Amino acid sequence: MSSSDKYSGEKNRYWIPNLDINKKVITREIQYYLGPESTVRPYTREGEDGFLITTPGECLTDEQIDDICRKSKEAWERQVAARAKTNSGKQLKRPLHQPVAVCRGDTSVSSKRRRRGNDRDEKFEVTNAEGIIVS
Repeated sequence: MSSSDKYSGEKNRYWIPNLDINKKVITREIQYYLGPESTVRPYTREGEDGFLITTPGECLTDEQIDDICRKSKEAWERQVAARAKTNSGKQLKRPLHQPVAVCRGDTSVSSKRRRRGNDRDEKFEVTNAEGIIVS
């Protein structure tokens, strides 16, 4: 590509898979490697998640991608260390796989329990939201 093509306004678009690449790291590094007009954004191609890089020049070299992957690993390790520090009381076997509640189940059917019989009898009835016994 000649330098006149590089500045003609036409930009090249490249897709790379997001495997081992942290979004914040590639966003921060892309202009360092490819120039101030380069951009990157999440993009799914043929069902595979990755990044769409738009640049007036050539795409990232293998060495640059390796550098971004290394910096991504360091960023994730810092996140794990920070998470472990805030949750120092409870260590998880897999700190990156800590469950995060996205949705709680339907609360219209509750498992309200009512005692039946005297206090020594430990039998319970399960009722739904309308108070109807379901078991």
